[in-house]
Amino acid sequence: MINVGICDDEASMRKALRVPLERKLQLLGQTYRIFEYDSGEALITRPEAKGLDLLFLDIEMKQLSGMDTAKALRKKDIRTLLIFVTAYPDYVFQGYEVHAFHYILKPYEDHKIQNVLEQALTELGKTREQFFVLEQRSGPLRIPVNNILAFSSDRRKVVLIQKDGTRQEFYGKLDDVEKGLPDSFIRCHNRHLINLNHVAALEKGNCLCQELRVPVSRGYQQALEAAFARFLLQQ
Repeated sequence: MINVGICDDEASMRKALRVPLERKLQLLGQTYRIFEYDSGEALITRPEAKGLDLLFLDIEMKQLSGMDTAKALRKKDIRTLLIFVTAYPDYVFQGYEVHAFHYILKPYEDHKIQNVLEQALTELGKTREQFFVLEQRSGPLRIPVNNILAFSSDRRKVVLIQKDGTRQEFYGKLDDVEKGLPDSFIRCHNRHLINLNHVAALEKGNCLCQELRVPVSRGYQQALEAAFARFLLQQ
């Protein structure tokens, strides 16, 4: 279980952080609780603040600023991993005084929030195997990301294809699916998304994922070849 705090005096900004954080934590298969605070005063007086593993803290808040809030937490010997959020990069350098781990600039970009989260989880030693969570009537189905060969869209449905040939269909858009996946997943066609971990070969107009042959459109061919080459160099 990871306890995450979000402290910002604007509700819309708290939501802008919470949504991508939850999406990534679910993908990682990480159990979590998220606590929201609308002021620094509210944060430092709440008993659960001592148990926060990770805190996203806005610097520019009314009354007690984020920097003063951070100093108050440190005086209480609260060692939460601290990530400042701010619209002004000049404030970032002040974070050294309170041993801030990282910072995020406003306006938020989901992938940057999720990248910082992953770094923080690694620092905390809480990283687990990543999962794709598929909502079903019987309850959520967690599928290990490493087991997924590809996603293919068919009208309003998306088909998830696993290494063993198992297929799951669900309603959705491929664009939305792609947003929450690791960088090893890349588009090869408007209707197809593949996992580079399982690419055996690139052919003219096709990509071979184990025994699965996935179409590659001309518009994606060059980007796919470059991504596959980079992927091989990193292995």
